[in-house]
Amino acid sequence: MNRQEKAQIIEQLHEKAARASIAVVTDFKGLSVEELTRLRAKCYEVGVDYQVVKNTLARLALKDTEHGGLSEHLKENCAIALGYDDPVALAKALAEFDKSNKKFALRFGSLEGQFLDGDGVRELAKMPSKPELLSSVLGTMQAVPRNFVCLFANIERKFLYALTAIKEQKEAA
Repeated sequence: MNRQEKAQIIEQLHEKAARASIAVVTDFKGLSVEELTRLRAKCYEVGVDYQVVKNTLARLALKDTEHGGLSEHLKENCAIALGYDDPVALAKALAEFDKSNKKFALRFGSLEGQFLDGDGVRELAKMPSKPELLSSVLGTMQAVPRNFVCLFANIERKFLYALTAIKEQKEAA
């Protein structure tokens, strides 16, 4: 790889890392091409960039981003997964692959500038995803008006029952 290609890789990775809300460094040593392709496909499904990159290039690319703290921990072969919208989706995808493959390992990560070890990334994967959280908030917000409507409907229904009972009583007399 010549200098121009390296500079291009650094620039692309720096731009992606600057936009990313989460970055996770993984160990892929021993994975077959087929396994790595499955991992990349799973990452692509949730909107994650998964890239194998040399440590020196990654250090230069991560500099001056909120994930710059990862640079000092980069050792041996590694790959970087960058998530943009939902950090939990990235953590879930990688943790799921980690459970199913013994050669794969979550090393560490950075969530909006905060350092996470491998266990921290696994704990993040246990949290509900953004769509799940939004649906629970929406359900809570809808519960109050729905209960209010049901309350008034019950009052009207009881009033109607009372009127019906009076009507039946007068017809019987």
